[in-house]
Amino acid sequence: MQKNWWKINSETLIDTPFLAVYEDRIRHNIEKLISYVKGDTQRLRPHIKTHKNAEILELFKIYNIKKIKCATIPEAELAANQSIEDILLAYQPVGLKVERWISLIKKFPEIHFSTIVDNLKTASDLNEIAQRNNLILSVYLDLNTGMNRTGFSISEDWKALIAEILKLKNLHFEGIHIYDGHIKGSLEERNLEASKAFNQIINQIATSNYDLKIVAGGSNTFPFYASQENVECSPGTFVFWDSNYQAHLPEQDFKPALVIVGTIISKPTKNTICVDIGYKAVSSENPIDKRLVVLNDENLIPTAHSEEHLIVENRSQNEYEIGDIIYAEPYHVCPTVALYDNLQTVNKKHQIYAQWPVGARGRKNTI
Repeated sequence: MQKNWWKINSETLIDTPFLAVYEDRIRHNIEKLISYVKGDTQRLRPHIKTHKNAEILELFKIYNIKKIKCATIPEAELAANQSIEDILLAYQPVGLKVERWISLIKKFPEIHFSTIVDNLKTASDLNEIAQRNNLILSVYLDLNTGMNRTGFSISEDWKALIAEILKLKNLHFEGIHIYDGHIKGSLEERNLEASKAFNQIINQIATSNYDLKIVAGGSNTFPFYASQENVECSPGTFVFWDSNYQAHLPEQDFKPALVIVGTIISKPTKNTICVDIGYKAVSSENPIDKRLVVLNDENLIPTAHSEEHLIVENRSQNEYEIGDIIYAEPYHVCPTVALYDNLQTVNKKHQIYAQWPVGARGRKNTI
């Protein structure tokens, strides 16, 4: 790996903390993603929750990726504003979200929208509001294959639920949606676990009198679904990657393409360094040893954390001074990006040359 790939020319640095993204590495990651499906971009539906960014959606279009998955209506609206042709909201709309979803569909009639359902009541509610608005809404059945977060259990009669959904005249049934982020372990363990549920679903589909599209997986199971026929794959983290997946998904040859840039603001003891990368600058849902990795020096070890401060123990022979710049890779990149209004974009000359807004980080855009 290129040494000090993350270092930014000091002339273009801005006040810290900030997120830097590296366009050449993002392009590499998109190209690598496409290679895993042997160039068939119709099999890709990347999740945009990681970046929430219009410029990256434009890169997707350059690489002929025309479908995306999202978790929020603002993410869907961002994609629609960028003329993404096919947008799947992988979050069952309930309550006021239903009205917002309808408003979005009516605002962009040229775009194909779909969402998920996991029960007949929600499907019926969507059917009713579609009738009132003279719309046909596209839906997938969300199946629970073991994560137990959302979805209709694959151990129950999900084909009977499909039969009921097919009776709803203002719904168009598109297929099956699976997210199995609970699957961990080695590549072989992940492939084996994913294949159990997937083969069960395929066997059930084989006895049906209709074809079903399947949208499946995230980053953990991407290699398995990429090897299957007629399955749309939905990884998201690939675009930036992070230290968690770098450690636990070594078979996926994506490059880190985002870093948190901070500054040493104090040295309260000889071997104690305080950096301005607090809770507000990096996702902090994990223990202190799983929040970030300092790229400058593997012997700079995070030991304590608060809202605006990160305490690092210097266990190396290197000396660091107040004002020195610190570069860190987040452990969980998706919620880290959501903490920032903008991404500072770095070119091959290690210069910040653009600012990309995190356009869908809010709960509400215009819809």
